[in-house]
Amino acid sequence: MRTWTRRPWTRRRLLASAASAAGLTAVAAAPAPAAPATGPARAGGDDIAAALGALPGLRVIEERPGAEPGYRFFVLGLRQPVDHTSPGAGTFEQRLTLLHTGADRPTVLFSTGYEAVLTPRRTEPTVLLGGNQLQVEHRFFGTSRPARADYSLLTVRQAADDHHRVVRLFRTLYPGAWISTGASKGGMATVYHRRFHPDDVDGTVAYSAPNNVDDRDDSAYLRRLDSLGTPATRAALRTAQRQALLRRADMVARYEAWAAAGHHTFRIIGGADKALETAVLRAPFMFWQYGTAVDRAVPGPDATTDELYAWLDDVAGLSVYTDGVARRYIPYFYQLGTQLGYFDVPTRHLADLLRYPDAVEPCNFVPRDIPMPFDREAMPDIDHWVRRHGSRLLFVNGAQDPAVAEPFRPGHRDARILWAPEAHHGAVIADLRPADRTAAVDMLTRWAGRRTTGPGRGQRDAPSDGGVPRAVVLGTTGAAR
Repeated sequence: MRTWTRRPWTRRRLLASAASAAGLTAVAAAPAPAAPATGPARAGGDDIAAALGALPGLRVIEERPGAEPGYRFFVLGLRQPVDHTSPGAGTFEQRLTLLHTGADRPTVLFSTGYEAVLTPRRTEPTVLLGGNQLQVEHRFFGTSRPARADYSLLTVRQAADDHHRVVRLFRTLYPGAWISTGASKGGMATVYHRRFHPDDVDGTVAYSAPNNVDDRDDSAYLRRLDSLGTPATRAALRTAQRQALLRRADMVARYEAWAAAGHHTFRIIGGADKALETAVLRAPFMFWQYGTAVDRAVPGPDATTDELYAWLDDVAGLSVYTDGVARRYIPYFYQLGTQLGYFDVPTRHLADLLRYPDAVEPCNFVPRDIPMPFDREAMPDIDHWVRRHGSRLLFVNGAQDPAVAEPFRPGHRDARILWAPEAHHGAVIADLRPADRTAAVDMLTRWAGRRTTGPGRGQRDAPSDGGVPRAVVLGTTGAAR
């Protein structure tokens, strides 16, 4: 993605797709014992609710049922500065959730990078460690929004400082080992937290986390898209894209009829016709990010328009471009267009059919009165830290995932990148080759200061992604792993 200034017909890319919910583990999880009643300071037994209520600035919103045996699940609110560099600028309440099992267990700090998951689901590191899990909703998402939305305060550093204050506060209850984790945009957020506060946690597991260092050069993404699958499947995708645009009038008519029936509008993006073109451009990326030709057959040139429309909706998520979804994810698109960057999509084979130059830029989904200057220094700074100074970092990626065409590449300070050969954007440790899986679990448990119970069947319980539409997120974006 190129840096741009706001003007008519600028280069605009809609980010690719929300991270899919991932399975958990192929290693037996440590059991979650009943927490010992060791007093409020230790948050044990029946004292956890009282201990939480005693933390300064923290509000216990509710305790919810449904947690697994040995766990209690709380929804919390923490008063945070709107601007960590200016304490007098006001505060907002940040949504947290806590899965508590015992103050003597490791604690997993988890972020989706978006709004919080409000159901008690454990991430893969939490399962492997039998630990507590503290989730932090990203600032400006969900209910964690300042009364006045000053988007200039939606930066990777401000979010990292949010996480830092959370860790400092909760370490008084959970003094043991801390591991941070997240997937896609959540994985990115965990890395950014470590860059600015490297000693807050004892280790980090980041799943499917993109690393767009130079937003002016997207050649890695284009090369990856041209290498996935077979030449026949890639050709079929190009043909399906052309067919969708050649049948634009019928496709848009179906789209508008669906929108009218559901009272959906397209004011932000600028109409159903533009929305359809954007979805068509993103379809190949989404196809490879979340599936294969085996489970998502590409319609051939003889397919009916109904079949072609249904396929495009399934792959690219046509509801994403409606105002109802777009308004919810203005913070996400703002981050893409000001710091995180995005990737490019192939257009040469469609050049004679396109009507909207640069239709997939993030600024299409942000109100025009919000300034979006691009920060060229933010991502190179993160990348430099990971390469030169990052330690206790584990990156788990799917080899079939186009979103990690530009992955984080850690140095040799107790940090690794591991690839699951057949996995896409939902890659987890359980998908790794046996030797890599063992190495990953060994790193995680060593950081946590514990041993696992060894290989076993495990489980593949799929945590929620917090309601993020699959087709919204970053091709980078954030589910629980």
